[in-house]
Amino acid sequence: MTTVTLLHPGAMGAAVAAQAVAAGHEVLWVPEGRSDATHRRAKEAGATACDSLGEALERSEIVLSICPPQVAEDVATTVAGHAFAGVYVDANAINPQRMQRIAEEIRPGATVLDGAIFGPPPGGQRAARLYLAGEAQAVDTVDPVFKDTALHVRRASGSVGSASALKMAFASYQKAARTLAGVAHALADAHGVGDELTAEAQNILADPGYLPRVAARAWRWAPEMEDIAETLRAAGLPADMAEAAVAVMSRWEGDKDRYDLELTDVLSHLRSQGE
Repeated sequence: MTTVTLLHPGAMGAAVAAQAVAAGHEVLWVPEGRSDATHRRAKEAGATACDSLGEALERSEIVLSICPPQVAEDVATTVAGHAFAGVYVDANAINPQRMQRIAEEIRPGATVLDGAIFGPPPGGQRAARLYLAGEAQAVDTVDPVFKDTALHVRRASGSVGSASALKMAFASYQKAARTLAGVAHALADAHGVGDELTAEAQNILADPGYLPRVAARAWRWAPEMEDIAETLRAAGLPADMAEAAVAVMSRWEGDKDRYDLELTDVLSHLRSQGE
């Protein structure tokens, strides 16, 4: 049995923890200062509460950092202050430059793996992939924790930073495309031709029913798109589209985690500042 500390058990982190617990491993978390929703997710995942982060880190061979991207470096700094000496997996949607800073913060005490999660929170019929870049021995330490679970560990080519680059490359299209779809549907809805747009667009803009989920997650997606813009600029590529997506997502700030919204509400929120 391997003992793992999970930092900030949100929807994805709790689902990942549940997979490790189901495989027979122990997942620790620190409830101090966390919300009722976080307590509920951790309990449902089968995670074990610890009185302090220091205690959790002392007992753990692996740390999983799965948190909102904007706080990833602060989380790493906190862990570095406890002289953790195991494998630190940063599986947040951040750019390679930030990943390198985190690696420098955590080392030399710990071994750092750059992680990127693809897919929905794993569980049931839903599978996800965890790409890991870094030392092969450290990857071999993490891999058995998720053996025969709905989280499939894959090795990413390259060194620390390459898994983050993979996530940025994928998300630069995926999230921007869904955000642009929201703008297109909001425009069509404003003129009463939403059904016609869906029919004409077929696979490109079909089934706008997913847009309320996009709006509910925009508070997490916007910082990720800012990281994508920085990654694009670092590669000598235009970042305008990513920055425009951030501007669109800012209109959904009030929809944070509101998965019960109707499509008409989500579309009207995009138009609200332009009226």
